[in-house]
Amino acid sequence: MDFNAHMKNTAFLDKAADVRMMFFAENGFPVGEFARLRLGPVVMKDEVEYRKEVGLLQEITVTLAIAGHSADGSRFLLRNEILRPDGTLCARVTSAGGWLDLAARKLVAPPEALHRAMQSLPKTSDFTVLPSSVR
Repeated sequence: MDFNAHMKNTAFLDKAADVRMMFFAENGFPVGEFARLRLGPVVMKDEVEYRKEVGLLQEITVTLAIAGHSADGSRFLLRNEILRPDGTLCARVTSAGGWLDLAARKLVAPPEALHRAMQSLPKTSDFTVLPSSVR
């Protein structure tokens, strides 16, 4: 909580990251699998749009959709919306990222199964095709 008794800005980012990691785990990529592959999602930019406050212990729903993706899957834009039970949009988090090869320390295309999982996400109305990060 912040000084105004609202959910603090970093908590919105934490909720977005938690939902992303739950999605990956539910689709065959728990943390242990990323460790085995020596691969991880890396966020290069987060954008948070605040609409309505979220109070202490207020129930929220956090959605996940894909707002952009490169053809090879090496780059992505993920969008989370934080909603009240009545559907009121409280915040929108858009995260730009890619897949980091933890040994080579460079961006790579993901394994096919992970690429398919990402493609299974619902697309936002402003979905855009991104350039590849693989050179």
